[in-house]
Amino acid sequence: MILAIDTSLGTSAALVDAEGTVFGEAWSDDPLAHAEVIGRLLQEVLATGPAPTHVAAGMGPGPFTGLRIGITAARTFAQARALPLVPVASHDAMALERLAGAPGRATLAGSEAGEEASAPFAIVTDARRREFAFSVYDGLDADGLPRRIVGPVLAHRDEIDTRLLGLGALRVDATAVPAAALGLVAARAVAAARVIAAPEPLYLRAPDVTMPAAPKRVGT
Repeated sequence: MILAIDTSLGTSAALVDAEGTVFGEAWSDDPLAHAEVIGRLLQEVLATGPAPTHVAAGMGPGPFTGLRIGITAARTFAQARALPLVPVASHDAMALERLAGAPGRATLAGSEAGEEASAPFAIVTDARRREFAFSVYDGLDADGLPRRIVGPVLAHRDEIDTRLLGLGALRVDATAVPAAALGLVAARAVAAARVIAAPEPLYLRAPDVTMPAAPKRVGT
């Protein structure tokens, strides 16, 4: 049983089993209210089924402030319950939704969950500041996991279509991360005994706020 949490775009949480049955899924589209809604969403989904055995954390790509809220929530829950934490690239969840009709909320523009996806294709998300983040996929591997061949990387809005054309990748814009699909990616990774993402967040860029430099020493 997987508790999946993602805050790379809006905020989403889900409780799913290894077969893809969704016991509960809740989300908020507000890109700035992660901290305000994450507790309520977790309460909602945890009340819908058995206790989780693993926690899946969406690792981005995403902005520094929002992304770390979901990752911290996932790490804290896993540590408090002594559960394994499964890092998952957030784009992988959206790719699985397209490739396999994964359970959960449909969030992809220009395609329908469950349709036969032409390979390769690029999951594209708004990175703000006139940039997009994208990852390119060319199908599912033997374990039923999305096969990512490029990314995630950033591209300027005026350059992304040219870059995707050069990669021969169909553009698929995504507006939210389906936590149920994120949980299924994690479940398949656990079943295959694979580590599919690094434990460090995939931040789009460094935070705007930095620690001030040490004050200069004044000679006497």
